[in-house]
Amino acid sequence: MASAAGPAAEALELALLDGVRAGRRREFDELYRLYHPRLWRFLQPMLKQPELVEEALNDTLMVVWQRAASFDGRSKLSTWIFGIAYRRGLKALARLDLPVEPDPADDPADDRPGPEAELALAQLQASTREALASLSPEHRAVVVLCYFHDMAYDDIAAIVGCPPATVKTRMFYARRRLRDLLSTESSRHPGPGDLP
Repeated sequence: MASAAGPAAEALELALLDGVRAGRRREFDELYRLYHPRLWRFLQPMLKQPELVEEALNDTLMVVWQRAASFDGRSKLSTWIFGIAYRRGLKALARLDLPVEPDPADDPADDRPGPEAELALAQLQASTREALASLSPEHRAVVVLCYFHDMAYDDIAAIVGCPPATVKTRMFYARRRLRDLLSTESSRHPGPGDLP
């Protein structure tokens, strides 16, 4: 679950960062606890392997610890931290030798009753994972930040290091590609209600 947003949450995070700048471990630990789940959800679709996600996440937070003084307040603290995570994730991807397939066992079970509903949901989840995985890292990042982290285009632009217009363009092409992939997939695998 995403941490609460708003001025109070941002003020708390900035106060914690001030403690990190002063070298206080307690404030860093609290900032770590706040950001660990959010960064995990961001990096997991990009890196897929839990050990790579954890490595990139820890590298990100180590940069926050070591370079807290370099945060100048021109963006939100979350934007700065997600930007570091994005770059660390891309570096981890560059070190990979083989493509990584998503593990269906990592998905939570569906609570809805009925095997037909479960089958349809499982097929949709698998199709969506495959479609997201087929996007370039740059396109996947803007989709994940927008839809799974509820970030504005300006914040995404600061994270991925491009103008907001480029984020909009990447989102346009990513949506088109996802729509095409998912419509092709649904025509190959009709749902239970579509069977003769």
